[in-house]
Order: sequence, then structure tokens, then C-alpha cells
Amino acid sequence: MLEPGDPAPEISATNQHGEERSPTFEEPTVVYFYPKDFTGGCTTEASDFQAALPEFRESGIAVYGVSMDDVDTHAEFADEEGLLFDLLADPDGAVATAFGLDTSEGHTDRRTFVLAGGEVVATYDPELADPSGHARTVLNDTRNEFITGG
Repeated sequence: MLEPGDPAPEISATNQHGEERSPTFEEPTVVYFYPKDFTGGCTTEASDFQAALPEFRESGIAVYGVSMDDVDTHAEFADEEGLLFDLLADPDGAVATAFGLDTSEGHTDRRTFVLAGGEVVATYDPELADPSGHARTVLNDTRNEFITGG
């Protein structure tokens, strides 16, 4: 699994609108992996990221959610939950694998990465990342690191 200081992976994936995304991770970016659309913890986490999205954007921080669900499932989930950030479809696990995550169960564990300057700057362990309030923790930590200079 990627750790702080590791180079950011090169990824490309399709979002819920069928648009290809290939973030460079030069600017502060949050990539959070979650097991599955429409499940309790994953819905809570997505809703929390959506609620904080204006503040992420004001701070110049991009947000991507990633699961092994397909584009159509992501589209339904984003529509139902009112999600305005990109959900990247990773049905073959290529994005998760690029981040060093296990996909052998057909999904990934909950894991969040903060990237900037072409490298990983922080990770959040799924055991410590309660879906409720997780987005706010990531926002505050990332703002402190990049807006106030740590």
C-alpha cells in the first residue's frame, strides 16, 4: 500500500458521467476508496464528503471517491445521494491496485489518501476512519497542511 512520501500513481478511470479522468495529483487531492455503493457506511461517507465539498473546493482540494462498482451503479448512487464530486469506476481494480490496495474480495477496504506535489502526503487507515465525520477530519488536516503551511 502506498505510504506518505511515495510517488503518486498514474491512474485513469471513468466517472459516473462516463467521462475519463486522469488526475495528476500535483494539486491537493483526496482519493477515498470505499467498498460498495448503496451500503450504510459508504453512503454515510459519501454524504459527508458531499456536505464538505464546498469547503474542499474553496480550499483548492479535489475529491474523488473510488469503488469497484461500475459507471452505471456510480451514476445511480451519485444521483440518489446528490453527489457532485467524481466517483471513479474501478470494476477491474486497476486504480485500487495502483494504490496498493487488495481487490481479491471484489471490493476494497475503506482507505483514504491525500496527494499533492505528485506524491502521497497522508493516508487514513480504515480501522481508524469512521465513515461519519471522516470527511471533516480529512478536510481539516488537509487545509492545515496546505493552506496554513502545516
